[in-house]
Amino acid sequence: MAETKNTARDITNQLWAMANELRGNMDASEFRNYILGFLFYRYLSENQEAYLKAQDLLDIQVGESVNDAYLREASGDDLNDYLEDIAGSLGYAMPPESTWATIVNKVEQDEIRTSDFQDMFDNFEKNALLNPNSRADFRGIFTDINLGNSRLGNSTAARGKALSNIVTMINTFDYNDENGHDILGDVYEYLIAQFAGNSGKKAGEFYTPHEVSQVLAKLVTLHLQKDNEQFTVFDPAMGSGSLLLTVGSEVPGGYQSGRVHFHGQELNTTTYNLARMNLMMHGVSYQNMTLRNADSLEMDWPDGVDAQGIDHPRSFDAVVENPPYSAHWDNQDSKMKDVRFKEYGLAPKSKADFAFLLDGLYHVNNAGTMAIVLPHGVLFRGAKEGKIRQALLEKHQIDAIIGMPAGLFYSTGIPTIIMVLKKQRQTDDVLFIDASRDFEKGKNQNHLRAQDIDKIVSTYQKRQDVDKYAHVATMDEIKENEFNLNIPRYVDTFEPEPPVDVDKLVSDIKNTDEQISKLESEFSPMLNDLEGKNPVAQQQLAKIKELFKNE
Repeated sequence: MAETKNTARDITNQLWAMANELRGNMDASEFRNYILGFLFYRYLSENQEAYLKAQDLLDIQVGESVNDAYLREASGDDLNDYLEDIAGSLGYAMPPESTWATIVNKVEQDEIRTSDFQDMFDNFEKNALLNPNSRADFRGIFTDINLGNSRLGNSTAARGKALSNIVTMINTFDYNDENGHDILGDVYEYLIAQFAGNSGKKAGEFYTPHEVSQVLAKLVTLHLQKDNEQFTVFDPAMGSGSLLLTVGSEVPGGYQSGRVHFHGQELNTTTYNLARMNLMMHGVSYQNMTLRNADSLEMDWPDGVDAQGIDHPRSFDAVVENPPYSAHWDNQDSKMKDVRFKEYGLAPKSKADFAFLLDGLYHVNNAGTMAIVLPHGVLFRGAKEGKIRQALLEKHQIDAIIGMPAGLFYSTGIPTIIMVLKKQRQTDDVLFIDASRDFEKGKNQNHLRAQDIDKIVSTYQKRQDVDKYAHVATMDEIKENEFNLNIPRYVDTFEPEPPVDVDKLVSDIKNTDEQISKLESEFSPMLNDLEGKNPVAQQQLAKIKELFKNE
């Protein structure tokens, strides 16, 4: 596994260096759409080739490639039959003239036209409609690739050349490790992290650092034992889907097809497209993911109400979330009718943190767990947030609060917390963990080490006091603090100053006095020799004598 990861990182580093050469003056976050989009197109095309070969749908001649056989056989009246068969199984279909292998061959033979790139995406969009069950998963997935962008080139020919260079770059590598395992998904994930690291404040919109994702994922899957039942996970602010994938990797047997069903919602369309690509490139079938492009606070997960007007929410085994911190939202009074908020109250207009929390909590099933990243302010701010916090505590739904180190995220240096919640708990205490001092300092970003993650998770499991690290607070303690959950009120990390050795201090003072006396006795004859020889010197010597006297 380590070798696979290293190979993926090596390829990613080479791709990144090449991409920086190709993008010229284009911003990295803008060039991202081209690199990741073409990488995904290659993945889909090669996946289609594998399907055609595995299903023995082509009569491949000796010395003939799968793509050559496809070009030869899928033509005329037979083409539609092939496309419908492929779309029926894969959810998408590419005609022979638009496969990755065909495009690469045209680039290598210098026969590519700029219009060929537009045709390949247009064909994909058209054929995505062939399977009604997969339309939502594939439709519009390449819309962020702007082929007419003048920043690619000032002419059609220049833009075509730039796109050809990207194809050549993507095609340079064999995305398999030395054991033949496909590592394209890992490369894609590392590239997303690289783009996040170069996107400044925008990075928080689409990427949660992997170490933080691991903490969340482990916390919501700790209770799992069986590996033969479907596990459902939901992220209402899913970004690029990395957090969802990390949860899947922590589920026992999560690699098995159908074991985990991923649900996610994302407001930003570009980021939503990244998530769709990311999950598929990690082997998640479109049948095992339901992703939506929508605002979770305005458009709740759309199961809606039945004919009698009764809301039957979709609930999940786990909810994980790293929402935008202290975002603005529309908290008009009519939202108090929303079943997500009416028992708790509305978060302030300028701080939607609790709105995201309540939305996620609403969708946790009675046996499930939610873990969410939030700013520290939710622990102690008063007014509307104080009332929501008190309601959550009185319902015994806050299970644990974990203080994280500062500087873990690309988009902000502020320290954050992870809050763990459950719909139904048998106890009313709250576990506080102060993990803020356990990390590895980096040049631009701090990192959680494996031992830091293990310490957090094991402490959460044991649920016991740990000196200067963790405390299980009773509800009486919390009430005494007027429902203020600021971690220092419960976990004392103060390190007292070492006691003063009085005898040593007296001895040091005595030694200092002796040194001063010795120096004065050595200096005094020199003063006497100089005295009276120079009026200016007399003034200076007087000052020096006065200084010694004061000492």
